[in-house]
Amino acid sequence: MTEQPSAPTKPKGKKKAKDKAAAKAPKSAAKAPSSPPPPPDLTASPAAVAGAAQSASNGAGLSLEASASFDPKALTAEQRAVLEKLSANLARAALTAQGAIAEAALRQADRPAALSPDPFHVTPALTDVMGRLAAQPDRLVRAQADLFQRYMELWQAAARKAAGENPEPVVAPAKGDKRFTDPDWSENPVFDVIKQSYLLTSNWLNGLVSEVEGVDPMSKRRVEFFMKMLTDAFSPSNFLVSNPAALREAMQTHGESLLKGVENFAADLQRGGGQLSISQTDYEQFEIGRNVATAPGKVVFQNEIIQLLQFDPTTEQVHEIPLLIFPPWINKFYILDLRPENSMIRWLAGQGITVFVVSWVNPDARLAEKTFEDYMREGVYAATDAVMTQAQVDRVNTVGYCIGGTLLSASLAHMAAKGDKRIASATFFAAQQDFAEAGDLLLFTSEDWLSDLEKKMDAGGGVLSGQTMADTFNALRANDLIWSFFVNNYLMGKEPKPFDLLFWNSDQTRMPKALHMFYLRKFYGENALAKGELVLDDIKLDLSKVKIPIYVQSSKEDHIAPARSVYRGAKLFGGPVTFTLAGSGHIAGVINAPAANKYQHWTCEHLPDSVEAWMGGAKETGGSWWPHWAEWLKARSGKLVPARDPAKGPLKPIEDAPGSYVKVKS
Repeated sequence: MTEQPSAPTKPKGKKKAKDKAAAKAPKSAAKAPSSPPPPPDLTASPAAVAGAAQSASNGAGLSLEASASFDPKALTAEQRAVLEKLSANLARAALTAQGAIAEAALRQADRPAALSPDPFHVTPALTDVMGRLAAQPDRLVRAQADLFQRYMELWQAAARKAAGENPEPVVAPAKGDKRFTDPDWSENPVFDVIKQSYLLTSNWLNGLVSEVEGVDPMSKRRVEFFMKMLTDAFSPSNFLVSNPAALREAMQTHGESLLKGVENFAADLQRGGGQLSISQTDYEQFEIGRNVATAPGKVVFQNEIIQLLQFDPTTEQVHEIPLLIFPPWINKFYILDLRPENSMIRWLAGQGITVFVVSWVNPDARLAEKTFEDYMREGVYAATDAVMTQAQVDRVNTVGYCIGGTLLSASLAHMAAKGDKRIASATFFAAQQDFAEAGDLLLFTSEDWLSDLEKKMDAGGGVLSGQTMADTFNALRANDLIWSFFVNNYLMGKEPKPFDLLFWNSDQTRMPKALHMFYLRKFYGENALAKGELVLDDIKLDLSKVKIPIYVQSSKEDHIAPARSVYRGAKLFGGPVTFTLAGSGHIAGVINAPAANKYQHWTCEHLPDSVEAWMGGAKETGGSWWPHWAEWLKARSGKLVPARDPAKGPLKPIEDAPGSYVKVKS
């Protein structure tokens, strides 16, 4: 997702040989020069500029002593010009930062104070965990001794490396950790020690918390999450003076990268209305309906909370029973139609399926009192009525994605209680019904947190801002979705690359207060649906009464709807259930077109007690899970009939796809 730091620029010719010789010279040689030192190379490596190391992998470095004692009069005209440019850019960067922060402060001045001594409400949990640690002094002593021993190993390895050896690292970044990919993190002795020191300490802190026993599991989990956020924030890669790639960029551009970084920072403050909203992509490169969400079709029905889209067929015949998809209302539907080559909507149309998709409204204060029941009646019931009318059928197949799947599950139980058989089958993408083992979003549903959330909604006219939702989801993957862009945009001074997935990820919607608080309290807080205690329209819902065929997709690395949680929900239904596990996570695990030939999936005909037991009997198949699902879906979609033209159905088209609801920005 993020741009990797560029490889260091290597000097050429005689200068290269000279720099290599300087890099190999013992440090003591620089302490008493026989003649005045030469003027500094103002394009030198980050280690030389910072005075932190003798040389970096791109060569041309001076020792700290030399760089501190050079004669300014010895500067050449070219070097003096470079120094002046560097100084000017640093001064401009400082002034720009000062102005941006002052303007942000003014914009926030008339708003309610947002600062809190404990914004994550972690203090009670932290007190419990630390109190338990204090009650086990022997464990603390052993942990401290282990940390000291590891540091001794690190310093010994550093000494051996300084002596010309190549020892194995004492600690290495975890697989997939992209923060330390720049060569200087390993090749330069100083930055190597900085990196390993950080990893030793952060691993020690996180391990100390995770090994605590005798505390409430949720308290421990909350402290683990907070400690991970804290240690991620203090990574040396996030600071200019300890990031070799950022230092190198600053020197090679004579400070222009720092100026550009500050300008990016100011622009993000401006875009966030005085709050920092870190850009994840070049938003100007994408336009809904032009280069994302381009599948042709019509809006054939709408009410206050949905537009119903019917997409053009691409085959002469289609299966009789159409497919109706309920995406999450937290995001917008076009995750299913980013580009033609990975569009699930286009792929399903190519399989002979008539595809309908709900496009949820981006609500404002006028809709603040819309409830979960409203979304069931005006969403699920209204959409299925319209699809049956448009396709002239008496039943539909359905899909529920993420929170849209949770709503669909509750609606199925509601229909089962009433004997309503309009839905022939249901498929769930990364959707939860049982929240006992839900993902890290559980940590944001304590009553203290929910109370703060209600205050934010009241201050925002009864809706939760899209930026708040984005910040919450970004916090779940801070290194990938926050710090990587912080480094790229601000420390390196680079523009984020155009990326349609991140454009969609940033296009968050608002949440009506009544709907959102009900969802958080009843599902995450009380787990009412799984317990059979959820009541909608005076009907107590029981998923075991849902007897229709169910297909459940989960993803192996999903941090929002973990596979274990999704599996628990799959076992609540009373009819035949097919469970599939896909590779990757919450988005890439679902949106994985067969043509990409990526990842893998696992299938098994039985549903034993646990997902671990299921995996023991599952068959692994390379590539996308879509063909497996399409085979299941077609078997439940009826005979072939002439393809349906959205413009010629009983419902008069309102406008072209993707419609107007999806274009409303938060």
